[in-house]
Amino acid sequence: MDTSEALNWLYSFKKHGSKLGLERISYLVDKLDNPQNKIKTIHITGTNGKGSVCKFIASVLQKAGYNVGVYISPHLQRFSERIVINNNEISNDDMVLLIEKVKPIVEKMISQGNAPTFFEIVTAMSFLFFCESSVDFAVIEVGLGGRFDATNVINPLISIITNISLEHTKFLGDSIESVSYEKAGIIKSNTPIVTAASNSSLKVIKKIAKEKNASLITISDKNWKRVFFNHTHQEFIVHGMLKDYPVKSVQLGMYQGENIACAIFSIEQLQMMGVYITEENIKEGIFSAFNPGRMEIISENPIVILDGAHNPDAMKMLRISLEKDFQFKKLILIIGILEDKNYQEMISHVLPISDITILTKSNNTRACEPKILKETIEKLGFKNHVSIIKKIPEAIKYAKMKAETGDLICISGSLFTVGEARQHLFGINEEIVEC
Repeated sequence: MDTSEALNWLYSFKKHGSKLGLERISYLVDKLDNPQNKIKTIHITGTNGKGSVCKFIASVLQKAGYNVGVYISPHLQRFSERIVINNNEISNDDMVLLIEKVKPIVEKMISQGNAPTFFEIVTAMSFLFFCESSVDFAVIEVGLGGRFDATNVINPLISIITNISLEHTKFLGDSIESVSYEKAGIIKSNTPIVTAASNSSLKVIKKIAKEKNASLITISDKNWKRVFFNHTHQEFIVHGMLKDYPVKSVQLGMYQGENIACAIFSIEQLQMMGVYITEENIKEGIFSAFNPGRMEIISENPIVILDGAHNPDAMKMLRISLEKDFQFKKLILIIGILEDKNYQEMISHVLPISDITILTKSNNTRACEPKILKETIEKLGFKNHVSIIKKIPEAIKYAKMKAETGDLICISGSLFTVGEARQHLFGINEEIVEC
Protein backbone atom coordinates (compact mmCIF):
# COMPACT_ATOMS: atom_id res chain seq x y z
CA MET A 1 0.00 0.00 0.00
CA ASP A 2 1.47 3.36 -0.99
CA THR A 3 0.76 6.73 0.65
CA SER A 4 -2.01 7.68 -1.76
CA GLU A 5 -3.80 4.33 -1.37
CA ALA A 6 -3.48 4.50 2.41
CA LEU A 7 -4.89 8.01 2.65
CA ASN A 8 -7.69 7.26 0.20
CA TRP A 9 -8.70 4.25 2.30
CA LEU A 10 -8.58 6.32 5.49
CA TYR A 11 -10.53 9.25 4.04
CA SER A 12 -13.22 6.91 2.75
CA PHE A 13 -14.45 6.80 6.35
CA LYS A 14 -15.32 10.51 6.30
CA LYS A 15 -18.69 9.43 4.94
CA HIS A 16 -19.58 8.06 8.38
CA GLY A 17 -19.37 11.59 9.82
CA SER A 18 -19.23 12.09 13.59
CA LYS A 19 -20.64 9.34 15.78
CA LEU A 20 -20.08 9.83 19.47
CA GLY A 21 -19.59 6.78 21.67
CA LEU A 22 -16.75 4.71 23.09
CA GLU A 23 -17.77 1.23 21.90
CA ARG A 24 -16.01 1.32 18.53
CA ILE A 25 -12.79 2.97 19.73
CA SER A 26 -12.68 0.60 22.72
CA TYR A 27 -12.89 -2.38 20.36
CA LEU A 28 -10.19 -0.93 18.10
CA VAL A 29 -7.65 -0.23 20.85
CA ASP A 30 -8.39 -3.53 22.58
CA LYS A 31 -7.42 -5.38 19.39
CA LEU A 32 -4.24 -3.29 19.32
CA ASP A 33 -3.44 -4.37 22.90
CA ASN A 34 -4.55 -1.03 24.41
CA PRO A 35 -1.51 1.12 23.56
CA GLN A 36 -3.13 4.15 25.24
CA ASN A 37 -2.65 2.45 28.62
CA LYS A 38 1.11 2.16 28.08
CA ILE A 39 1.81 5.88 27.73
CA LYS A 40 1.51 8.86 30.06
CA THR A 41 -1.08 11.28 28.73
CA ILE A 42 -2.44 14.77 29.26
CA HIS A 43 -6.01 15.28 28.03
CA ILE A 44 -7.36 18.63 26.79
CA THR A 45 -10.86 19.77 25.87
CA GLY A 46 -12.72 23.09 25.81
CA THR A 47 -14.18 25.43 23.23
CA ASN A 48 -11.25 27.66 22.28
CA GLY A 49 -7.51 27.42 22.91
CA LYS A 50 -7.18 23.62 23.01
CA GLY A 51 -4.60 23.44 20.26
CA SER A 52 -2.50 26.26 21.68
CA VAL A 53 -2.51 24.73 25.17
CA CYS A 54 -1.40 21.41 23.64
CA LYS A 55 1.50 23.13 21.89
CA PHE A 56 2.56 25.09 25.00
CA ILE A 57 2.58 22.02 27.24
CA ALA A 58 4.37 19.85 24.70
CA SER A 59 7.00 22.52 24.09
CA VAL A 60 7.77 22.88 27.81
CA LEU A 61 8.09 19.11 28.22
CA GLN A 62 10.43 18.94 25.23
CA LYS A 63 12.63 21.68 26.67
CA ALA A 64 12.81 19.56 29.84
CA GLY A 65 14.30 16.77 27.73
CA TYR A 66 11.29 14.49 27.29
CA ASN A 67 10.05 12.80 24.12
CA VAL A 68 6.58 14.20 23.58
CA GLY A 69 3.77 13.17 21.27
CA VAL A 70 0.98 15.56 20.32
CA TYR A 71 -2.35 14.55 18.80
CA ILE A 72 -4.53 17.39 17.50
CA SER A 73 -7.37 17.94 15.04
CA PRO A 74 -8.22 19.17 12.53
CA HIS A 75 -5.09 19.77 10.51
CA LEU A 76 -4.51 23.00 8.59
CA GLN A 77 -2.66 21.73 5.53
CA ARG A 78 -1.40 18.15 5.94
CA PHE A 79 -2.79 15.04 7.61
CA SER A 80 0.61 14.50 9.25
CA GLU A 81 0.10 17.62 11.41
CA ARG A 82 -2.29 15.56 13.52
CA ILE A 83 0.30 13.11 14.87
CA VAL A 84 3.60 14.68 15.94
CA ILE A 85 6.57 13.69 18.10
CA ASN A 86 9.03 16.38 19.19
CA ASN A 87 7.72 18.74 16.47
CA ASN A 88 8.29 16.10 13.78
CA GLU A 89 5.15 15.18 11.89
CA ILE A 90 4.51 11.50 11.27
CA SER A 91 6.24 10.30 8.09
CA ASN A 92 4.37 8.84 5.15
CA ASP A 93 6.06 5.48 5.73
CA ASP A 94 4.99 5.35 9.39
CA MET A 95 1.48 6.45 8.49
CA VAL A 96 1.17 3.64 5.91
CA LEU A 97 2.47 1.07 8.41
CA LEU A 98 -0.09 2.18 10.99
CA ILE A 99 -2.93 2.00 8.49
CA GLU A 100 -1.84 -1.50 7.46
CA LYS A 101 -1.98 -2.54 11.12
CA VAL A 102 -5.45 -1.13 11.83
CA LYS A 103 -7.03 -2.02 8.46
CA PRO A 104 -7.75 -5.72 9.22
CA ILE A 105 -9.40 -4.77 12.51
CA VAL A 106 -11.48 -2.08 10.82
CA GLU A 107 -12.56 -4.44 8.02
CA LYS A 108 -13.72 -6.98 10.60
CA MET A 109 -15.73 -4.22 12.30
CA ILE A 110 -17.30 -3.33 8.96
CA SER A 111 -18.25 -6.97 8.37
CA GLN A 112 -20.01 -6.89 11.75
CA GLY A 113 -21.96 -3.76 10.76
CA ASN A 114 -20.02 -1.56 13.17
CA ALA A 115 -17.84 0.64 10.96
CA PRO A 116 -15.67 3.11 12.91
CA THR A 117 -15.39 6.77 11.99
CA PHE A 118 -12.40 8.50 10.44
CA PHE A 119 -11.57 10.17 13.76
CA GLU A 120 -11.79 6.91 15.70
CA ILE A 121 -9.34 5.20 13.33
CA VAL A 122 -6.88 8.11 13.44
CA THR A 123 -7.14 8.26 17.24
CA ALA A 124 -6.27 4.57 17.52
CA MET A 125 -3.38 5.10 15.10
CA SER A 126 -2.00 7.94 17.21
CA PHE A 127 -2.09 5.87 20.41
CA LEU A 128 -0.30 3.01 18.66
CA PHE A 129 2.32 5.30 17.15
CA PHE A 130 3.09 7.02 20.44
CA CYS A 131 3.33 3.67 22.22
CA GLU A 132 5.62 2.12 19.61
CA SER A 133 7.75 5.29 19.64
CA SER A 134 8.11 5.08 23.44
CA VAL A 135 7.17 8.70 24.08
CA ASP A 136 7.54 9.93 27.65
CA PHE A 137 4.31 11.91 27.41
CA ALA A 138 1.47 12.30 24.89
CA VAL A 139 -0.64 15.46 24.82
CA ILE A 140 -4.07 14.52 23.49
CA GLU A 141 -6.65 17.00 22.20
CA VAL A 142 -10.33 16.03 22.28
CA GLY A 143 -12.02 16.00 18.88
CA LEU A 144 -15.63 16.75 19.85
CA GLY A 145 -17.05 17.28 23.33
CA GLY A 146 -15.35 14.92 25.74
CA ARG A 147 -17.53 12.32 27.43
CA PHE A 148 -18.11 10.23 24.30
CA ASP A 149 -15.13 11.46 22.28
CA ALA A 150 -12.83 8.72 20.95
CA THR A 151 -9.89 10.13 22.93
CA ASN A 152 -11.71 9.50 26.20
CA VAL A 153 -10.44 5.94 26.53
CA ILE A 154 -7.22 7.28 28.08
CA ASN A 155 -6.44 7.61 31.77
CA PRO A 156 -4.48 10.85 31.87
CA LEU A 157 -2.17 12.31 34.49
CA ILE A 158 -4.05 15.61 34.15
CA SER A 159 -7.29 16.69 32.48
CA ILE A 160 -7.65 20.24 31.14
CA ILE A 161 -10.78 22.14 30.13
CA THR A 162 -9.92 25.52 28.59
CA ASN A 163 -13.08 27.63 28.30
CA ILE A 164 -16.62 26.73 27.34
CA SER A 165 -19.22 28.34 25.11
CA LEU A 166 -22.03 26.99 22.95
CA GLU A 167 -20.77 24.80 20.10
CA HIS A 168 -21.69 21.60 18.28
CA THR A 169 -25.18 21.84 19.78
CA LYS A 170 -26.40 18.98 17.56
CA PHE A 171 -24.11 16.64 19.50
CA LEU A 172 -23.53 18.40 22.84
CA GLY A 173 -26.89 19.99 23.63
CA ASP A 174 -28.24 23.50 23.25
CA SER A 175 -27.32 24.97 26.64
CA ILE A 176 -24.04 25.96 28.26
CA GLU A 177 -24.78 23.49 31.04
CA SER A 178 -25.22 20.55 28.65
CA VAL A 179 -22.09 21.44 26.68
CA SER A 180 -20.16 21.77 29.95
CA TYR A 181 -21.44 18.38 31.13
CA GLU A 182 -20.19 16.71 27.96
CA LYS A 183 -16.77 18.36 28.15
CA ALA A 184 -16.48 17.59 31.86
CA GLY A 185 -16.84 13.95 30.87
CA ILE A 186 -13.04 13.80 30.52
CA ILE A 187 -12.66 14.24 34.30
CA LYS A 188 -11.34 11.01 35.81
CA SER A 189 -11.45 9.81 39.42
CA ASN A 190 -8.63 11.18 41.58
CA THR A 191 -7.08 12.99 38.60
CA PRO A 192 -6.32 16.74 38.76
CA ILE A 193 -8.45 18.94 36.52
CA VAL A 194 -7.27 22.39 35.37
CA THR A 195 -9.88 24.70 33.88
CA ALA A 196 -10.40 28.26 32.67
CA ALA A 197 -14.17 27.79 32.55
CA SER A 198 -16.33 30.29 34.42
CA ASN A 199 -19.87 30.97 35.64
CA SER A 200 -22.40 28.19 34.97
CA SER A 201 -19.77 26.08 33.17
CA LEU A 202 -17.56 26.13 36.22
CA LYS A 203 -20.47 25.09 38.43
CA VAL A 204 -21.01 21.98 36.32
CA ILE A 205 -17.29 21.16 36.36
CA LYS A 206 -17.06 21.67 40.13
CA LYS A 207 -19.96 19.28 40.68
CA ILE A 208 -18.46 16.52 38.54
CA ALA A 209 -14.97 17.04 39.97
CA LYS A 210 -16.38 16.60 43.47
CA GLU A 211 -18.20 13.42 42.45
CA LYS A 212 -14.97 12.03 40.98
CA ASN A 213 -12.83 13.20 43.91
CA ALA A 214 -10.71 15.10 41.38
CA SER A 215 -8.77 18.10 42.65
CA LEU A 216 -9.89 21.20 40.74
CA ILE A 217 -7.55 24.05 39.79
CA THR A 218 -9.32 27.10 38.35
CA ILE A 219 -7.83 29.89 36.27
CA SER A 220 -9.24 33.39 35.82
CA ASP A 221 -7.94 36.63 34.33
CA LYS A 222 -6.46 37.39 37.76
CA ASN A 223 -3.86 34.67 37.14
CA TRP A 224 -2.21 36.39 34.20
CA LYS A 225 -1.43 39.85 32.86
CA ARG A 226 0.02 41.00 29.57
CA VAL A 227 2.89 43.44 30.06
CA PHE A 228 4.23 43.88 26.51
CA PHE A 229 3.14 43.47 22.90
CA ASN A 230 4.57 44.04 19.45
CA HIS A 231 4.15 42.29 16.12
CA THR A 232 6.86 39.73 16.88
CA HIS A 233 5.94 38.58 20.39
CA GLN A 234 4.13 39.41 23.61
CA GLU A 235 5.07 39.09 27.27
CA PHE A 236 2.97 37.98 30.25
CA ILE A 237 3.25 37.57 33.97
CA VAL A 238 1.53 34.35 35.02
CA HIS A 239 0.72 34.00 38.71
CA GLY A 240 1.09 30.26 39.17
CA MET A 241 0.36 28.13 42.21
CA LEU A 242 4.06 27.82 43.05
CA LYS A 243 5.46 31.15 41.85
CA ASP A 244 5.15 33.95 39.32
CA TYR A 245 6.46 33.37 35.79
CA PRO A 246 7.54 36.14 33.39
CA VAL A 247 7.13 34.54 29.95
CA LYS A 248 7.38 35.54 26.31
CA SER A 249 5.35 34.08 23.45
CA VAL A 250 5.45 34.44 19.68
CA GLN A 251 1.75 33.54 19.67
CA LEU A 252 -0.12 36.82 19.36
CA GLY A 253 -3.54 37.77 20.75
CA MET A 254 -4.16 38.80 24.34
CA TYR A 255 -6.31 35.69 24.87
CA GLN A 256 -3.13 33.60 24.72
CA GLY A 257 -2.49 34.71 28.30
CA GLU A 258 -5.29 32.39 29.42
CA ASN A 259 -3.92 29.52 27.34
CA ILE A 260 -0.40 30.02 28.71
CA ALA A 261 -1.79 30.08 32.26
CA CYS A 262 -3.62 26.78 31.60
CA ALA A 263 -0.38 25.27 30.36
CA ILE A 264 1.73 26.53 33.27
CA PHE A 265 -0.76 25.44 35.93
CA SER A 266 -0.80 21.99 34.30
CA ILE A 267 3.00 21.86 34.24
CA GLU A 268 3.03 22.73 37.93
CA GLN A 269 0.75 19.77 38.55
CA LEU A 270 3.25 17.53 36.77
CA GLN A 271 6.05 19.00 38.88
CA MET A 272 4.10 18.13 42.01
CA MET A 273 3.84 14.56 40.70
CA GLY A 274 7.64 14.38 40.55
CA VAL A 275 8.19 15.23 36.87
CA TYR A 276 11.43 17.23 36.63
CA ILE A 277 10.78 20.55 34.87
CA THR A 278 12.66 23.77 35.62
CA GLU A 279 11.46 27.36 35.46
CA GLU A 280 13.85 27.86 32.56
CA ASN A 281 12.21 24.93 30.74
CA ILE A 282 8.86 26.66 31.20
CA LYS A 283 10.07 30.00 29.86
CA GLU A 284 11.89 28.45 26.89
CA GLY A 285 8.97 26.14 26.13
CA ILE A 286 6.38 28.90 26.11
CA PHE A 287 8.56 31.05 23.86
CA SER A 288 9.27 28.19 21.42
CA ALA A 289 5.66 27.04 21.02
CA PHE A 290 3.95 27.90 17.75
CA ASN A 291 0.44 27.12 16.58
CA PRO A 292 -0.04 28.29 12.97
CA GLY A 293 -3.18 30.02 11.83
CA ARG A 294 -3.89 31.70 15.17
CA MET A 295 -3.29 35.47 14.98
CA GLU A 296 -0.46 34.66 12.60
CA ILE A 297 1.05 37.59 10.74
CA ILE A 298 1.99 36.44 7.23
CA SER A 299 3.25 39.75 5.84
CA GLU A 300 3.69 43.36 6.94
CA ASN A 301 3.03 45.41 3.81
CA PRO A 302 0.12 45.15 3.80
CA ILE A 303 -0.32 43.38 7.13
CA VAL A 304 -1.98 40.02 6.45
CA ILE A 305 -3.25 38.09 9.49
CA LEU A 306 -4.59 34.54 9.62
CA ASP A 307 -6.84 33.64 12.52
CA GLY A 308 -8.96 30.50 12.61
CA ALA A 309 -11.76 32.05 14.71
CA HIS A 310 -14.51 29.47 14.16
CA ASN A 311 -17.20 30.34 16.71
CA PRO A 312 -18.73 33.49 18.24
CA ASP A 313 -16.40 33.69 21.24
CA ALA A 314 -13.31 33.26 19.07
CA MET A 315 -14.58 35.91 16.67
CA LYS A 316 -15.15 38.27 19.60
CA MET A 317 -11.55 37.71 20.73
CA LEU A 318 -10.35 38.33 17.17
CA ARG A 319 -12.09 41.70 17.10
CA ILE A 320 -10.59 42.67 20.48
CA SER A 321 -7.11 41.70 19.29
CA LEU A 322 -7.44 43.63 16.03
CA GLU A 323 -8.72 46.76 17.75
CA LYS A 324 -6.27 46.68 20.65
CA ASP A 325 -3.08 45.46 19.00
CA PHE A 326 -3.12 46.85 15.47
CA GLN A 327 -3.45 50.23 13.82
CA PHE A 328 -4.94 50.31 10.35
CA LYS A 329 -6.72 52.66 7.99
CA LYS A 330 -9.07 50.05 6.59
CA LEU A 331 -9.79 46.49 7.65
CA ILE A 332 -10.27 44.13 4.72
CA LEU A 333 -11.90 40.97 6.00
CA ILE A 334 -11.86 37.70 4.07
CA ILE A 335 -14.27 35.33 5.77
CA GLY A 336 -15.45 31.78 5.13
CA ILE A 337 -17.55 29.97 7.74
CA LEU A 338 -18.93 26.45 8.08
CA GLU A 339 -22.69 26.14 7.69
CA ASP A 340 -23.16 24.35 11.03
CA LYS A 341 -21.67 27.27 12.97
CA ASN A 342 -23.56 30.23 14.45
CA TYR A 343 -22.48 32.42 11.54
CA GLN A 344 -25.02 35.14 12.35
CA GLU A 345 -23.47 35.82 15.75
CA MET A 346 -19.94 35.42 14.38
CA ILE A 347 -20.63 38.02 11.69
CA SER A 348 -22.22 40.41 14.19
CA HIS A 349 -19.00 40.49 16.24
CA VAL A 350 -16.56 41.37 13.48
CA LEU A 351 -18.52 43.18 10.75
CA PRO A 352 -18.75 46.48 12.69
CA ILE A 353 -15.00 47.04 12.26
CA SER A 354 -14.70 45.74 8.68
CA ASP A 355 -14.47 48.29 5.86
CA ILE A 356 -14.33 45.79 3.01
CA THR A 357 -15.73 42.29 3.49
CA ILE A 358 -14.99 39.47 1.06
CA LEU A 359 -17.10 36.35 1.48
CA THR A 360 -15.46 33.12 0.36
CA LYS A 361 -15.77 29.37 0.74
CA SER A 362 -13.31 26.64 1.68
CA ASN A 363 -13.30 23.26 -0.06
CA ASN A 364 -14.83 21.62 3.01
CA THR A 365 -18.25 20.09 2.26
CA ARG A 366 -19.65 21.82 5.38
CA ALA A 367 -18.65 25.28 4.12
CA CYS A 368 -21.46 27.84 4.07
CA GLU A 369 -22.37 29.36 0.73
CA PRO A 370 -21.17 33.01 0.55
CA LYS A 371 -24.60 33.98 -0.77
CA ILE A 372 -26.17 32.89 2.54
CA LEU A 373 -23.57 34.87 4.50
CA LYS A 374 -24.33 37.96 2.40
CA GLU A 375 -28.07 37.60 3.02
CA THR A 376 -27.34 37.31 6.75
CA ILE A 377 -25.23 40.48 6.66
CA GLU A 378 -28.05 42.36 4.90
CA LYS A 379 -30.62 41.11 7.43
CA LEU A 380 -28.40 42.30 10.25
CA GLY A 381 -28.44 45.77 8.69
CA PHE A 382 -24.73 46.18 7.97
CA LYS A 383 -23.94 48.58 5.13
CA ASN A 384 -20.38 47.37 4.59
CA HIS A 385 -18.84 46.94 1.17
CA VAL A 386 -19.43 43.21 0.63
CA SER A 387 -18.15 41.08 -2.24
CA ILE A 388 -18.49 37.37 -2.98
CA ILE A 389 -15.39 35.61 -4.33
CA LYS A 390 -15.80 31.88 -3.84
CA LYS A 391 -12.23 30.73 -4.42
CA ILE A 392 -9.90 31.61 -1.57
CA PRO A 393 -6.81 32.38 -3.74
CA GLU A 394 -8.89 34.78 -5.84
CA ALA A 395 -10.32 36.39 -2.69
CA ILE A 396 -6.78 37.01 -1.43
CA LYS A 397 -5.71 38.46 -4.78
CA TYR A 398 -8.72 40.82 -4.75
CA ALA A 399 -8.02 41.89 -1.15
CA LYS A 400 -4.40 42.73 -1.98
CA MET A 401 -5.55 44.71 -5.00
CA LYS A 402 -7.89 46.74 -2.79
CA ALA A 403 -5.35 47.24 0.00
CA GLU A 404 -3.53 50.54 0.32
CA THR A 405 -0.70 51.64 2.58
CA GLY A 406 -1.79 51.30 6.20
CA ASP A 407 -4.57 48.76 5.55
CA LEU A 408 -4.88 45.35 7.21
CA ILE A 409 -6.13 42.11 5.64
CA CYS A 410 -7.54 39.51 8.01
CA ILE A 411 -8.52 36.00 6.87
CA SER A 412 -10.79 34.15 9.27
CA GLY A 413 -14.03 32.24 9.89
CA SER A 414 -12.78 28.66 10.12
CA LEU A 415 -9.56 26.67 10.35
CA PHE A 416 -10.36 25.23 6.92
CA THR A 417 -10.49 28.72 5.38
CA VAL A 418 -7.24 29.65 7.11
CA GLY A 419 -5.56 26.38 6.09
CA GLU A 420 -6.30 26.92 2.41
CA ALA A 421 -5.27 30.58 2.62
CA ARG A 422 -2.01 29.68 4.35
CA GLN A 423 -1.25 27.07 1.74
CA HIS A 424 -1.79 29.61 -1.03
CA LEU A 425 0.17 32.38 0.67
CA PHE A 426 3.16 30.10 1.26
CA GLY A 427 3.01 28.76 -2.29
CA ILE A 428 2.36 25.15 -1.33
CA ASN A 429 0.88 23.21 -4.23
CA GLU A 430 -0.25 20.00 -2.55
CA GLU A 431 -4.00 19.69 -2.24
CA ILE A 432 -5.63 19.84 1.16
CA VAL A 433 -7.79 16.78 1.71
CA GLU A 434 -10.94 17.60 3.66
CA CYS A 435 -10.35 17.12 7.36
